[in-house]
Amino acid sequence: MAFTEKLLTVPPPIELAGRHIKRYHVTADPAGIAPDIEKAAYAILPELLPEPDGTPPATFVVLHKGGDTGAYLNAYSWVWDNVLHFRGASAGQPVLGCPDDDPTHFIRPDLPWIGCVWELPPILHERDAWVRHLLAPEVPDLDAYLTDSLPEGTTGDRS
Repeated sequence: MAFTEKLLTVPPPIELAGRHIKRYHVTADPAGIAPDIEKAAYAILPELLPEPDGTPPATFVVLHKGGDTGAYLNAYSWVWDNVLHFRGASAGQPVLGCPDDDPTHFIRPDLPWIGCVWELPPILHERDAWVRHLLAPEVPDLDAYLTDSLPEGTTGDRS
């Protein structure tokens, strides 16, 4: 099997369910992720978010449109000051328990997976950005964290 990196885009952050959401989109399609898939993914996102616990309410998501009918939304939320909480949703992938191959019909599979090789690059960046802006400074700076995103390009271009 030949491996090819995918395209990574970084839409602006949004606020949803009382949380600041940084966004990463992954796809092989230069046109990006279809608007109907994006809309359906962000509609299920509130179900993936943890309850507030006093930690600055920040989450980053990776929305990935696979090469087949599958679409995946991974929500990584900061909790307990320095812990990364994960919940995911999938659509269009019957192997994961999806009822059909519709990439807008998201469900929450009960799997212990945190992401595939194309979805993982943001995790390292977000860990370092959380430390840099929230944990290391004397005065935490959530706004600085929200503007510190992995650059667009390919999922493997991190130099």
